[in-house]
Amino acid sequence: MKRVIKMQNKFTHLHVHTSYSLLDGSVRVDKLMDRLKELGMNSIAITDHGSMFGVVEFYKQAIKKGIKPIIGCEVYITKEDYKVKDKGRDEEQYHLVLLAETQEGYLNLIKIVSEGYVNGFYYKPRIDHSVLQRYSKGIIALSACLGGEVQKHILYNQYDEAKKTAVKYNEIFGQGNFYLELQDHGMREQKIVNQQVIRLSKELNIPLVATNDIHYINKEDAKVHDVLLCIQTGKTRDEEKRMKFPTDEFYLKSYEEMKCIFPNLEDALENTVKIAERCNVELDFETMHLPEYKVPLGFTNSEYLRKLCYEGLEKRYKNITDEMKQRLEFELKTIEGMGYVDYFLIVWDFIKYAKDNGIMVGPGRGSAAGSLVSYTLGIIDIDPLKYGLLFERFLNPERISMPDIDIDFCYERREEVIDYVVKKYGADRVAQIVTFGTMAARGAIRDVGRAINMPYGDVDIVAKEIPVEIGMTIEKALDMNKNLKELYEKNENIKEVIDLAKSVEGLPRHTSTHAAGVVISKEPITEYVPLSKNKDSITTQFTMIELEELGL
Repeated sequence: MKRVIKMQNKFTHLHVHTSYSLLDGSVRVDKLMDRLKELGMNSIAITDHGSMFGVVEFYKQAIKKGIKPIIGCEVYITKEDYKVKDKGRDEEQYHLVLLAETQEGYLNLIKIVSEGYVNGFYYKPRIDHSVLQRYSKGIIALSACLGGEVQKHILYNQYDEAKKTAVKYNEIFGQGNFYLELQDHGMREQKIVNQQVIRLSKELNIPLVATNDIHYINKEDAKVHDVLLCIQTGKTRDEEKRMKFPTDEFYLKSYEEMKCIFPNLEDALENTVKIAERCNVELDFETMHLPEYKVPLGFTNSEYLRKLCYEGLEKRYKNITDEMKQRLEFELKTIEGMGYVDYFLIVWDFIKYAKDNGIMVGPGRGSAAGSLVSYTLGIIDIDPLKYGLLFERFLNPERISMPDIDIDFCYERREEVIDYVVKKYGADRVAQIVTFGTMAARGAIRDVGRAINMPYGDVDIVAKEIPVEIGMTIEKALDMNKNLKELYEKNENIKEVIDLAKSVEGLPRHTSTHAAGVVISKEPITEYVPLSKNKDSITTQFTMIELEELGL
């Protein structure tokens, strides 16, 4: 069923960095949607730096609140070949905002962002014009902030170069799909650049679009964002020579505020809504994308699964009863009806490989232990009949969800199992899974304490007052610990560190590779989700739960 969100607002924010612009955005997605509702806006874009980490959460939260989500990314462009990693040749990098207009554009955006990480990563995920040319269809591009290629040429008094660059981008994306971006955060450079951008627009007939470079939701959040930048760069707030935003104007502004900033540029404001109306991307949470298991000639996949199960039944039990066969048939029919035949064959195959090669495999745990099919295939080694375990707790046609089989491999040799899967299904169809390290209560106190240059001993006293418990938050700690509450109420410095820590608590801090998660897909993974790089591992940009929701 098609989703319909009526467009009524007069302005749409198209340049937005959420908390997934790691340590450079303090915008929590749920709070962003709430603020939009207060401002009477019903569409917004996500354009995090170089990545699409937050896209699924952003999309789901937007739909839940009746807001139209526009999927995008602010990518890093290099002048040189993006595959060449040489600091001397790659000192100049540019920003460019890309918004997915169509489903094809969304897939192209995935490929662009993945290419930046997998093949172009050098300090940051980088691409060049050749990548844009390959994957430009269905994408609307905006020339970005002062870091954009057009804007930088203007700043360097290279108007002709700026003009050539604008023409180049217009050719890559097509007339009407490239916009010259205007921003004004009270910076002298922006006023100079904006005059020349308006001139370019008139000379080249390239439309203007007004944006605000959002890194936090409310104006007063600038202080929290500044602390995040200090955490990111390892600097303290009182250092003069550090990365710092020049003003406190990088927040979610109302239409009225944007109109005050650009009083004579109604077209640039209206174009934000026109772009929002054009961008219609839907994420698919219904279709399964399981890889196909190649069975021996003469069998269908269902027949082959049945054959393996009955052979396993003979091995597992001395006396086979009609009741056992009925149970096995019931499970097989349920698995067939729910479309999970290939899933069981894939899991059977790599567990068989592990056992055949002397790699230790755990006996199984969780609800999968209730499956006779899993037991006869050798996926688990717990007899569900002996212990009266229910199959319906594992798979139930009335509660559609992906089977969840917990498998433990010897940690020293688990890489061999992953390598086997990669060889069997193809390196482009297998990836490890991203996970996010977040700022937990104690860690947030320590990070903020360092950033504001609070003496280590004082920070340590506060951090140690946070109880070590699962799910502990600073708010809970203040309720539970009278000593901490007293410190908070009587000491202004401690109050500041706790308040700032509460503001950053729970935000994603860094990415890492999931210790036990691997995704296998039917087509190359970049047909479904973007990839990133964590050290030498290729990982997805979406978490394990999000991948399952997307049918992987």
